Parts: sequence; C-alpha cells; structure tokens
Amino acid sequence: MSTSIYVGNLSFGTDPEDLRDLFGTYGRVESVNLITDRETGRPRGFGFVEMSSGGQEAIEALNQTEFDGRTLTVNVAKPRQERSSRPPRR
Repeated sequence: MSTSIYVGNLSFGTDPEDLRDLFGTYGRVESVNLITDRETGRPRGFGFVEMSSGGQEAIEALNQTEFDGRTLTVNVAKPRQERSSRPPRR
C-alpha cells in the first residue's frame, strides 16, 4: 500500500530530486510534488512524497531532522478536504 507523506519547513532551494534522494534511502519513492504559489510560481516551503514502500520508516526517521539548513516536519499526509462553499472575500 502506498503512503502519502507531508514534508514541511523545506528550504526554498530544495528541489524534487533532493527529496527523492533523501526518502529513497528508506524505500521506493513513486513521486515528489513540491507546492508552489499559483500566482508567483515561487516555492511555498512544503511538499508531498508518495512512497510504495518504507513510508512509515521514513516518517519516523526524518521527522524533526535537519535537512538543507531547516528542521523538517514529516508526517502522514491528511486527505485533501473539499473546499467549503463559503461566500467569496470582499
């Protein structure tokens, strides 16, 4: 079973290959998705790693460790929630 992992507090200079290498130590990495701002295209400092094996081991080993000068937050990604139909901002 595949594990979707949230990775937070990333350096803005981190690229997908950096995370693929880091998480690949613990198992098979299926995909890496770094989140960027829709308007500026700049990194937002977090992303998601999908692993087909070794996900739990990676979470336990990497949470609160330093990577690229930052202390990572690593945990199981929560399922995306539907956006509420609240009125638009004014």
